[in-house]
Amino acid sequence: MAQNQPGHVLIKGARLADPARRRAEATDVLVTDGIIAAIGVNLPVPPGAQVMEAADTLIHPGLINAHTHAHGGLAKGQGDKWTLELLLAAAPWISGNRALADKKLTTQIVAAEMVAKGCTAAYDLFYEFPLPSREGMDAVAEAYDELGMRAVIAPMVADRTMYEAIPGLYGALPEALQARVDKLRLKPWHDTIGAMEGALKHWKWNSADIRFAVAPTIPLHCADAFMCACGKLARDHGVALHSHVGESKVQAVVGLKRYGKTLVSHLDSLGLLGPDFTAAHAVWLDDDDLKRMADHGASLAHNPGSNMRLGNGMFRFRQAVDAGVNVGIGTDGANCADNQNMYEAMRYASMLSKVQTPDPRFWASVEEIYAAATKGSAQALGFKDIGEIAVGKKADIVFLDLNSLNWIPHNWSVNQLVHTEDGTGVKHVMIGGRLVFKDGRHTTIDLRRLAMEAEAARERLEALNAETKNLYELLEPVVASFCPGLAAQPYHLKRYLCDAPA
Repeated sequence: MAQNQPGHVLIKGARLADPARRRAEATDVLVTDGIIAAIGVNLPVPPGAQVMEAADTLIHPGLINAHTHAHGGLAKGQGDKWTLELLLAAAPWISGNRALADKKLTTQIVAAEMVAKGCTAAYDLFYEFPLPSREGMDAVAEAYDELGMRAVIAPMVADRTMYEAIPGLYGALPEALQARVDKLRLKPWHDTIGAMEGALKHWKWNSADIRFAVAPTIPLHCADAFMCACGKLARDHGVALHSHVGESKVQAVVGLKRYGKTLVSHLDSLGLLGPDFTAAHAVWLDDDDLKRMADHGASLAHNPGSNMRLGNGMFRFRQAVDAGVNVGIGTDGANCADNQNMYEAMRYASMLSKVQTPDPRFWASVEEIYAAATKGSAQALGFKDIGEIAVGKKADIVFLDLNSLNWIPHNWSVNQLVHTEDGTGVKHVMIGGRLVFKDGRHTTIDLRRLAMEAEAARERLEALNAETKNLYELLEPVVASFCPGLAAQPYHLKRYLCDAPA
């Protein structure tokens, strides 16, 4: 569990990644009851302390995933050449008919990968159909708890399907498909609010640093009254709010038509922006949007792998940071970004900033990317005591093997963390002073058993979802032609390497 491990652990001689130094220096770190108590050289060994000889490792704070979807764990590898809208059309197929055990299993798959690749906490927007449930959210929390991770779990909710949210899309469907799509309609939003409130009132996981949040999925997919009700629910219970905002150009174009203003401006008019609000993706945010986010102390979750994979465009990292917005980094779900590798997400974030202009003065530095994936993401999750190796912070520490090829030679620590490390160098992962990953192996879960359970679930779900797969195959050509047509319409911001095709 993510509770702090009692007792003393002295980490001796590890090289501590420090953005202020080009090359990490040998350091001792004393962990007491899961909290970093001292950092220095030649620290004394407290009586009864466990000593970890770590001279052959580089240590950094656990990476923090600012945006993912654990329900995607069982759906990885299902599609190629999918836009966001095609992914949404495929959702009933790739995520349908999940039993309670499947909800825990899919989360275990995702959490196990994150831990093995140096990630110790995540913001998880988990989807249940037709409503979020207390039992389902508990199953997700239980999976994180057993892996030892910290998490913020936010039921991802809506009261409109994509076919209702995108003007004209439903009308473009043949009548026979309209009848089948009608069966996908969601419950009235009052029912969804009630379901989330029930889960919140019985939430038992805060002591394990597994918190609840609220995630109206996309503003266009939620009536304004529903968005406001989600905001009120979050405020009343003191939890955070998270939504996908300006992820695709379709969203940006439709938002401007529907509201007469940008999506961020509309959310601002509803009173939803604040320090506890995170906008995921945020590719299509203009300068005024970024200023509003900064003025309200809100956060952005940058998901470069998913943004490229789904063809959504290029996030403006430089402009966001310069505007004063807190930026975290995420992987997005395994159903659209394929893996949960935060090292890869950092590398993508760095490189994506560099292809947008030939002037290096406007590129993100490795120090900025590293800060976003640690302290920036911690702020987005609402945690003040993780994201750094510093006295008083929780001991969420990743140990990288300096004998792995990623560190031969070891020239510039933070640069190599961002651009070279790929997860294969992870030797140990400590969360709250407890080793949940040791010598390249999980200590809390049996991967062989997990693989067997996942394969059995895949086979069963494939049969159960055959009808919705057939529906997707009929919907795909309509969505694949209609939505790019919307994206070809002019917008006052350009986020593609070239203009969208006409």
